Amino acid sequence: MFVYNKAMKRVIFHVDVNSAFLSWEAVYRLTHLGGTLDLRTIPSAVGGDMEKRRGIILAKSLPAKKYGVRTGESIVEAKRKCPELMLVSPHYGLYERASAALMKILREYSPGVEPFSIDEAFLDMTGTEPLFGVPETAAEVLKDRIRDTLGFTVNIGVSSNKLLAKMASDFEKPDKVHTLFPEEIPEKMWPMPVRELFFVGRATEKKLEKLGILTIGQLANTDVKILTAHLKKHGEIIWEFANGQDVSLVETEPAENKGYGNSTTIAFDVTDRETARLVLLSLAETVAARLRKHGKKAELVSVSIKNNELHTVSHQTVLAVPSDITDEIYGAACSLFDELWDGSPIRHLGIHTGRLKEGQARQLNIFDQTDYEKLEKLDAALDAIRNRHGKDAVMRASFLKSPLDHMSGGISREKHTVDYTKEKIQ
Repeated sequence: MFVYNKAMKRVIFHVDVNSAFLSWEAVYRLTHLGGTLDLRTIPSAVGGDMEKRRGIILAKSLPAKKYGVRTGESIVEAKRKCPELMLVSPHYGLYERASAALMKILREYSPGVEPFSIDEAFLDMTGTEPLFGVPETAAEVLKDRIRDTLGFTVNIGVSSNKLLAKMASDFEKPDKVHTLFPEEIPEKMWPMPVRELFFVGRATEKKLEKLGILTIGQLANTDVKILTAHLKKHGEIIWEFANGQDVSLVETEPAENKGYGNSTTIAFDVTDRETARLVLLSLAETVAARLRKHGKKAELVSVSIKNNELHTVSHQTVLAVPSDITDEIYGAACSLFDELWDGSPIRHLGIHTGRLKEGQARQLNIFDQTDYEKLEKLDAALDAIRNRHGKDAVMRASFLKSPLDHMSGGISREKHTVDYTKEKIQ
């Protein structure tokens, strides 16, 4: 956590990369692959693999946005709106490198940097005016340096708290600096549709519409008791946000995980129990490995199933003893799956864990003959081999002739790298 002198006027920046995934891909093609066409200047988008049923738009260019292409919609929908839309593959390895380069520059301007996602961060710039000038000037210098050094553009929102800085960075794009200090709220923020307020999703927007609340200003000037009557605690939170109230600090240390989980969308409909169990085993491998890496053991295990009609069900159980053993988490997941599955074709499976514990010794049970020490040694050996030689250095025999990834979940491995020999570079 970044600590500042309370006597100083607080200054917070929110730095947000413009169309991050697409911008990073565009810059990489121009500077490293000999490309001459800037993806940012044409209707283009980063999209998932339709054959593997991850066919959604992850990022789009401003020209594509003018056709109505939206992040999160299916590629089919986007192509219907813009038939000439140019699609490029996701490349998460590139995104991680670009994000690291951005964060390195930001830390030259303040020790108080909080990465908010891979493509945005908060900076506590309180007290830096003697070094970098007034906040607006400092933001302009920082924005231009990122563009000139790294090749992509950002928006920077400037305010006295994180909420207002983030709201400001969403104003006109790209390559802009905007301020939103408390005295500017009535003019700049209150006329905006209520859906533009942080923490107001579609469901909340509909509830507010029924109350006749269409703008952020109307929300700000509604009796908070009315909001809490209809939205409970959430009503009070968004009322505070609508009035620009936010006391959260810039957190330089990431919050501790409350749970570990992974899920995967399967490339084909799973209709048999054996294949489903194999997917669960691959997920248990990655979830348990993450638990062990961070010295955690989970007391709670849950499984989620999404069928081919996109209906999701989930169930959870509490383990007798907190565990990080792959076989034990897998066993619990299989039991949950058997209770949940109704036989409908499966599109997506997930395993999640919670109620984390540290260094808790296992109590012996005379009725349980499982050799847990042997299982722990096996997991430790597998972790050591995979850490040294890669996760494919060793796998269970059941995956040898299977089309399934033996360690799945999270960002799929094909998205970390791109075979540019199969991409059309212009």
